[in-house]
Amino acid sequence: MVREVFSFLMLFTFFFGFSQEEKELDTITDYYIRFEGDSILQSSIPLDEVYIFGKLEFADKKEKLRYYILRRKTIKVYPYAKLASERLVELNDSLTKIKKKRQQKRYTKKVQKYIEGEFSAELKKLTRTEGQILVKLIHRQTGSTAFDLVKELRSGWRAFWYNTTAKAFKISLKEEFRPEEVHEDYLIEDILQRAFTYDKLERQKSVLDYDFAMLSNKWKNDSPKTKD
Repeated sequence: MVREVFSFLMLFTFFFGFSQEEKELDTITDYYIRFEGDSILQSSIPLDEVYIFGKLEFADKKEKLRYYILRRKTIKVYPYAKLASERLVELNDSLTKIKKKRQQKRYTKKVQKYIEGEFSAELKKLTRTEGQILVKLIHRQTGSTAFDLVKELRSGWRAFWYNTTAKAFKISLKEEFRPEEVHEDYLIEDILQRAFTYDKLERQKSVLDYDFAMLSNKWKNDSPKTKD
């Protein structure tokens, strides 16, 4: 039923959302599509990757509660990780335009203070588990651990100090996002993909190299569950 509805929507979009032109090439008729407001003809429609999710399954009520708590915390902290990634991209783009190292250092310090001011008040409100999820998501979005980012932007000593302080609250800034190896990280990825699909979060692609569909198959086979 889902596939039939999806197919109908695709056909509806094709016939009513775009203008179509037909062009003869030798004995074969090729169809070209022109998007409204665009003068360039295209032979295909580029589509975003779409996942069709199955029903959530849990071994027991405890497992179900754990997932929903994780979902609430992940959705809460994801925007901070997304913002950190955007600021890092902006910083790196700007640094390529600054030639002198002294000016680069001055600019980096200025941006770092701005980021601290932007984040600090809200981050202080996070719980320990929310903070650890955020550290993982920062790695997902930037490809660098929070420790390495602090070390790069400030100094090795400050990064060590930040990590030591975080450890007092059982948070490691060196934590990586590894959905292929850690089941909780896979659950976080599952939560994100569902939230992206249902427009609960704005999608930002991970810089890490993994395939969610393959992850789903792996964990489905490695962690069989019974329906709740």
